[in-house]
Amino acid sequence: MAKPEGASRKKLILGFAVIFVAGIVFAGLFNAGLAHTNTTEFCTSCHSMQKNLEELQQSTHWQNASGVHAGCADCHVPQPFIPKMIAKVMAAKDVYHEFMGTIDTPEKYEAQRWNMASRVWEKMKATDSRECRSCHEYAHMDLAAQDRSARSRHSNAPDKGDTCIDCHKGIVHAMPEEPDEVDPDAGTAQTQADMAAKSKAKSE
Repeated sequence: MAKPEGASRKKLILGFAVIFVAGIVFAGLFNAGLAHTNTTEFCTSCHSMQKNLEELQQSTHWQNASGVHAGCADCHVPQPFIPKMIAKVMAAKDVYHEFMGTIDTPEKYEAQRWNMASRVWEKMKATDSRECRSCHEYAHMDLAAQDRSARSRHSNAPDKGDTCIDCHKGIVHAMPEEPDEVDPDAGTAQTQADMAAKSKAKSE
């Protein structure tokens, strides 16, 4: 009877070893896949994303005096695991629209720019500009080194409940033209009100 028990124990140990090794391999492949899908090259590999890449490359987030560089994932993919996975799942709609040709021409892209931008702004507003603050944090700003306007806005923003995206729309991608009739699904009334106020300020 000792032999069957010994054989069963060996099979059990072998089974655990196989599962352990398989888990390590899966984790490695999973992390490698995540890392690859976070690259700017992957994000802009679709034809419809070339416009976004051109705008990014012309911005100070891409090239600046300090050499600090931000790619697509730095601004659009959360670092915490659960929000990151949700963002990855939601990104499937981009693949869908790529195949459907929703924004496959400059004209179609511009027609959808307001809707796309409004959704991103709302997401950033809802997370208190979480991705922005991974690099730009009020507590670490040298307000004395900023100009008068920036110093005033940044020092008062936390008390007013303002977040980065409230003031910094259109700093990487072109600011879209607000349509005469706003799609109610493309951003909340607060975003629309913010943009209306900004447009009014520009005209005054």
